[in-house]
Amino acid sequence: MWQSSPPGSIYDYIRVASFSIGPDGLIEQWSRRAAGLFGIAAHEAVGRDPVETFMPAELRTGGHRRVGEILDGKEWTGLVPFRMPGEDVVHGLAEVYVMPSETESGEPAALCIVVDVRALRRIETDLAASQAIFGQSPFGFVLFGTDFTVVRANQRFATVFGGQADDHRGRTVDDYLARPEAERLTATLRQVLETGDSVTDLQLVGTAPGDSESRHWSVNLYRVHSGAGRPIGIAGVATDVTRRHIAAREAASARRNLALLNEAGARIGNSLDLETTARELLGVAVPGFCDLASVDLYQGLLTGDEAPPGSWGSLRHRSTAGSAELRRVAFASAVSDVLPATVLDSASTDGATDPPALGAVHRYSFNSPCSIALRTGHIEDVPGDERGFVQSTLAVPMVAHDTVVGLVQFSRTKGSEPFGERDRALATELAARAAVCIDNARLYRREHERALILQRSLLPPGDPEAAGLDIACRYLPGNTATEVGGDWFDVIELPGHRTALVVGDVMGRGLRAAVAMGELRTAVRTLALLDLEPAEVLSALDEVARGLGTPGVSTPSDGLGGAQWPSRASHKARDADLSEVYLATCVYAVYDPVTRRCTFANAGHLPPVVVEPGEPALLLDVPPGMPLGVGGEPFEEVEVELKEGALLALYTDGLVESRDHPLDEGLQALRNALIEPELPLEDVCDHVLTTLDTRHGEDDIALLMARIQGLPVDAVGDWRLPREPRSVGRARELARRQLLAWELDDLVDTTELLVSELVTNALRYGEGEIRLRLLRERTLVCEVWDAGLVQPRRRRARDTDEGGRGLQLVGLLSAAWGSRRTPRGKTVWFELPLPDGEPAAERTVEQLLSTF
Repeated sequence: MWQSSPPGSIYDYIRVASFSIGPDGLIEQWSRRAAGLFGIAAHEAVGRDPVETFMPAELRTGGHRRVGEILDGKEWTGLVPFRMPGEDVVHGLAEVYVMPSETESGEPAALCIVVDVRALRRIETDLAASQAIFGQSPFGFVLFGTDFTVVRANQRFATVFGGQADDHRGRTVDDYLARPEAERLTATLRQVLETGDSVTDLQLVGTAPGDSESRHWSVNLYRVHSGAGRPIGIAGVATDVTRRHIAAREAASARRNLALLNEAGARIGNSLDLETTARELLGVAVPGFCDLASVDLYQGLLTGDEAPPGSWGSLRHRSTAGSAELRRVAFASAVSDVLPATVLDSASTDGATDPPALGAVHRYSFNSPCSIALRTGHIEDVPGDERGFVQSTLAVPMVAHDTVVGLVQFSRTKGSEPFGERDRALATELAARAAVCIDNARLYRREHERALILQRSLLPPGDPEAAGLDIACRYLPGNTATEVGGDWFDVIELPGHRTALVVGDVMGRGLRAAVAMGELRTAVRTLALLDLEPAEVLSALDEVARGLGTPGVSTPSDGLGGAQWPSRASHKARDADLSEVYLATCVYAVYDPVTRRCTFANAGHLPPVVVEPGEPALLLDVPPGMPLGVGGEPFEEVEVELKEGALLALYTDGLVESRDHPLDEGLQALRNALIEPELPLEDVCDHVLTTLDTRHGEDDIALLMARIQGLPVDAVGDWRLPREPRSVGRARELARRQLLAWELDDLVDTTELLVSELVTNALRYGEGEIRLRLLRERTLVCEVWDAGLVQPRRRRARDTDEGGRGLQLVGLLSAAWGSRRTPRGKTVWFELPLPDGEPAAERTVEQLLSTF
């Protein structure tokens, strides 16, 4: 059967040509390949002498001799330089094989086979280069035929997959790869063969013979063509990139871990709630780090118990650190919402086989990995359950400041990558960050509770009572996410049935603000008992506030029950550390029920609100002054006469100030909420709190409301007496008549005696006109006024003294007594309890003898 040589055969590469020589030594036949090789057409070459035409002149003699020998029947093979006709230089070198032949008539002739030596040398070079690349390459080299079987493979390929290079001829990709990868490679080979588009970095995964670990290869594929451009197969170069894959995987793991840590820093600890922080931890870990996770916190920590030595969490007492009760506070799963947390038989709680439910209180068995982790403070591996779906678990103690606050368990299910050393380090870091946040939340909660207890303990208990005032008050602490502030209010009874109303706010939050508030409140009460004017009280209070921030400065007694102001040295220390200065705002008001006048002084606080019957609510124009602790500016007083039934409201900024609206809107909302002042005062307070936006919880709220109820006219006795001795008897008579009119017969004798003593002292030591005033409310108050500035002083009389026992009698027989300055002198007063129907207690012998 005849079959033509396909295009791209070897003859196309080696450039073989032929021609024949006749008996006369001339060219008789000239092939087309010869025409292509020498560049001469057949009609130009036939009939010409090949030696004269193609050989250089210096070789022609030998050439004619060789032609003669060939025509005599001798074969010859050799290298012959040749030139193109019309050119003198050598053009090329041909390998010529001459075979003697005969014509039809039996005459000698020759057949010449000519090969271009340059093409042969090029082929040899290409073969050598191909063999060097294919055989000596450090990469696996394989040539697939058009039927996708291996045509040739190099030794490197055979080293990986076994045997010699020739052993792999005829194999397919199924002999090297598992079915999914083999099908993917076959599809890629088909695509390259059909389209001619090369494929680079095709990632394949498989195992070498005798190796159990997976290997990763990067394969480059390209189509191979013959010299005529016909596709004859696909060449593949495979590189083992297992190490690079492992390094990339570790780098990806490191990037993932850094991303998780960055996410943990942003998401964990945003709340000061313990359980919320635990859920934030699991929100970061699942599913980015593990498939299942749970958090157990010590029950004592959740209930607010302190951690005494040897109890929960103490790493210094490891024998008992892991035996305390824990509560499961958080659980997360990326596998199924109904799957329980991972607590295996080896980590069971008190021998129980079921894991604790969310919110359950439990203990871990002593020898379990979880208990060991809690005792040692080190991470422990919990083995997986062959029958379950969990592959591995890490029990990680949550350690903060040498204290274990709980335990977090991270689990990965079967099919996931097991935990490595890098994962253990990340788990420890995540647990440590959450532990610090939980411990901070615990410390904050403890401080918050202590500050709240301190603050509430300093507020007036129950509903305060005051003469001529109906009082209602409210205190709302901020929510648990905000620290306790320094808000306070107080109602202080003053002599003469007067009442001091105080509302203040220490700037800042936390326990220190609450302590500062307590000190200022105590100072206010002390100053109020001195019966100072409101502006004087704030001035003295400003000095106290300025001294609070100075280390080592306290407020001891000055001998009169008041506060001792800081020395110049303390002021220098204060100036050296201005960051410790406490600032506070305060409104101090004194109400006199006899005149219904109220005197206000303001230290940077919001203005009081007054609502008179039938009138809209007004903000009192009280000069605000500077906050307490700033110093250097005097405070002003404003006296306002209030109508019967008027409503007075004092408050802190938490009631009217919020991030959602400006202060002016809050003040207007407060005024609008006071449109029905005739309602019961408790209902008015509730209406204000429900109407205004007080649910933001950004700050504490203190609200003090008072309805004005002046003393009735018949409850006041007021007389002016001339400065003469007979005014003593006149004062006794007036007091007797008033007490009998009030049906206070039991108090007549005592009152007459004490009034006589006070009026006598006013005549003896005072100046100007004398004024006597009796007030009946919850108690009986007697006041004697004069224009003298000398304050009475109680002293112990000697046995030989005939006088000096008057104030001792006053102190002995009255419930309370004292004196205060007035704008035009002083007032000396005493107070007697109203009779309750029971006989008065008799004085003891010691009490009576103490006056002599």
